[in-house]
Amino acid sequence: MKSSALVFLAAFIALSASWGGFVLAPQLQLGRTAQVKTGPAQDNYPVARPGLAAQGAEVYRSLGCVYCHSQSVGQEGVKCEIILIDAGTNATATLAALGKLNRELDKPQTLALLPKVILQVADMNAADPILKAIGAAGAKAQVLVNAVGPDISRGWGRRRTVAQDYLYDLPVQPGSRRVGPDLANLGLRMPDVNWQLRHLYAPAATVPGSTMPPYRFLFEFRKIGRQPSASALQLSGKDAPPAGYEIVPTEAARALATYLVSLRANAPLFESPFTAPAAPPVVTTNSPAK
Repeated sequence: MKSSALVFLAAFIALSASWGGFVLAPQLQLGRTAQVKTGPAQDNYPVARPGLAAQGAEVYRSLGCVYCHSQSVGQEGVKCEIILIDAGTNATATLAALGKLNRELDKPQTLALLPKVILQVADMNAADPILKAIGAAGAKAQVLVNAVGPDISRGWGRRRTVAQDYLYDLPVQPGSRRVGPDLANLGLRMPDVNWQLRHLYAPAATVPGSTMPPYRFLFEFRKIGRQPSASALQLSGKDAPPAGYEIVPTEAARALATYLVSLRANAPLFESPFTAPAAPPVVTTNSPAK
């Protein structure tokens, strides 16, 4: 009896530890994830996909696109650059402060043709005292943070993908293989819905050498009525329909294309930072609208 109780207790502890590691810990880490204010414009991120894009996510899932495309950008690290923006009114004090940071920077030519990169540091913690030292001399500097790695150099994203990016996706479709390119930021690279539709119909015509199969069953081949459809594909060469006919995307095709252009994991986050472009200035005027 004593040995049976020990076996039961050991099994209970093992199951409890597994539940804690695989269920409770992720819930504590991610269960309270919510929208955040991010970017120069302080917009909410992420936001739920609008209706047609949400329908397109289901089309994407049903077609098995996730088996060939990932939505998960990786990175190897970050590059933090100190940019001198303004030398201030006391060039001597600024050069003295820069010389303490790097002896090569105490020369007058350092202050020419601003803004310019003057130093590269490991991270933001290393950048903070440098910014304070430059500011104390009356000059102005800022940090430019950029992610680095193969995915970044391919133009697939500005930074690595994190759990926050999937907040409103159900099911989450990060993928596991890359027969084709990563799509996490496809909406920024290829924001034209019509291009996406042509690519779905004739992949090799839009991307030479593409091995993606055509999804022509998502389109309707039909005879032109009194006038051509406004949504008919503009195709040329061997992909163009014969005279008097047109190729029109179905609702599923339009939904899928809308979903693809909605893929924009491009906001800087605390756990995955980068320096976003400054927001354009807000122009106010009292003159009447034209």
